[in-house]
Amino acid sequence: MSATPVIAVFDVGKTNKKLFLFDENYRIVFERSARFNETVDEDGFPCENLQSLRLSVFDSMSEIFRLKDFKVKAVNFSAYGASFVYLDESGQPVAPLYNYLKPYPEELSSNIYNRYGGELQFSNQTASPLLGSLNSGLQLYRLAQQQPALYKKVKYALHLPQYLSFLLSGQYYSDMTSIGCHTALWDFANQRYHHWVQQEGVSLKLAPIAAADATLPALFPGNNYKVGVGLHDSSAALIPYLISFREPFILISTGTWCISLNPFNQSPLTEDELDKDCLFYIQYKGSPVKASRLFTGSEHEQQVKRIAAHFNQDAIKFRNVPYDAGIIERLKKKFPQASGEFAKESMFATRDLSAFADDVEAYHQLMLDLTNLQVVSTQLVLKGSQVVTRIFVDGGFSKNSIYMNLLASAFPHLEIFAASMAQASAIGAALCIHKDWNSKQVPSDIIELKYYA
Repeated sequence: MSATPVIAVFDVGKTNKKLFLFDENYRIVFERSARFNETVDEDGFPCENLQSLRLSVFDSMSEIFRLKDFKVKAVNFSAYGASFVYLDESGQPVAPLYNYLKPYPEELSSNIYNRYGGELQFSNQTASPLLGSLNSGLQLYRLAQQQPALYKKVKYALHLPQYLSFLLSGQYYSDMTSIGCHTALWDFANQRYHHWVQQEGVSLKLAPIAAADATLPALFPGNNYKVGVGLHDSSAALIPYLISFREPFILISTGTWCISLNPFNQSPLTEDELDKDCLFYIQYKGSPVKASRLFTGSEHEQQVKRIAAHFNQDAIKFRNVPYDAGIIERLKKKFPQASGEFAKESMFATRDLSAFADDVEAYHQLMLDLTNLQVVSTQLVLKGSQVVTRIFVDGGFSKNSIYMNLLASAFPHLEIFAASMAQASAIGAALCIHKDWNSKQVPSDIIELKYYA
């Protein structure tokens, strides 16, 4: 029997690193998962173990080339953004993969903001809220200012997805989905690097920009396969929706962060929107995607632990609590609800758990509070756009019936769907280079939808 043509996709998150093989119908036919212990940088701050990650890529490639049932036609990558790998002339890392959660020196950020028009102008032009190390361009600026000798050794700074591509292709490229994601590098109005990037000499450390759907010849030994340039994971997760649906929509991608992505809204960011954590991403075809973000996945995790501890329950119980409209109506009458104003955290952290009849009632209130936040955040990218008719929700909350029913109640004029798709960002990376490995048409049933009235 002949070997099945497949694409290999490395999907690298902060916690889990996964490898998938997809067949030409985008079914997962092979899967591996790994977690690495973090290491620390020179300041003792936790960071990615780059050596473990690099060896894992090579070991995984060797493993899949030994599988006789599959013929690897291409490889691509989706990975978290906001982190640079600094490479010398020989392609070796010369610095840690600094953690985007590492505190950023205030004097450095103030210095660059003041030199280039002030905080508001700088963040508006780069469509990047002021996020410290999460603005990865500022990580490069920090290296130049604080470690000039090390900075001098850097030939290219590659975002993580492009570094993974470099490991297999040997070629240095940048990619717009990584550059355009709250990096403070890109001037969205003029469609080029912001002038601070040239002025500070940072542009000399940035590799040429390749198209997101470009492929490169492979350097790592194996059969004659193509190597994609890699994608920022949030932008990769949007690709299946852009390919599958033509009518304007919003995608709420839920996980640790809950991000409302509107590919049909390019209206300029206002000062108010920037202050409310709105930004632009850039989708794989190069156009801006207006987005708003909440840290509600993380808040949900913490508050579920609090409920479980108070009511002496196992936290696992709350993974499948059914929606009860009667409880919601009671809660709305019994307790003060959110005002409808924007907030980054819900009211639930300040609520007295002993006021609730039981853990199920408390959990309904948590979801009510979190959904209220979500509605306000999503409305920020809904206004000023083309007429949106649908909202798709993927990730963890798409499986939460309370969240989905409350969202449907809040947007009665829109169609609300829970979208189920195995590994959206990995499939997006595979779809991006479909033409280079797949002889079939893109299937129409990649995304499974459940409608909430």
